[in-house]
Amino acid sequence: MLTLNDPTLLLQAALIDGEWIASGLPSLAVTNPATGEVVGTVPECGTGETEAAIAAAQASWPDWRRRTAGERAALLEAWHALVLANLDDLARIMTAEQGKPLAEAQGEIRYAATFIKWFAEEGRRV
Repeated sequence: MLTLNDPTLLLQAALIDGEWIASGLPSLAVTNPATGEVVGTVPECGTGETEAAIAAAQASWPDWRRRTAGERAALLEAWHALVLANLDDLARIMTAEQGKPLAEAQGEIRYAATFIKWFAEEGRRV
């Protein structure tokens, strides 16, 4: 059983246009390759969900485009901070779904977070 400090980090749904969807969709089991234990499920999204996600992304573009470089950077900085604040839980999730050592998962998350930070800083220079 996967125990997290913040169980909301492991939602078994797809986020489309600000809403978590899963009902009515078939699901795929996610298993821990080390133990065979089912960690959770993910909805098997199809063409309709993909098209809805693309449309939502396109609809959000005008708002993003109107934001200043500083506002965009602040949003990315907040995301960076959230990733690091939830490092241990995110690493536990990665370990459970991929079977990799916890320290390796933590390292990958720290490394990935540097890209968020880099883009936040670069955004200020645009």
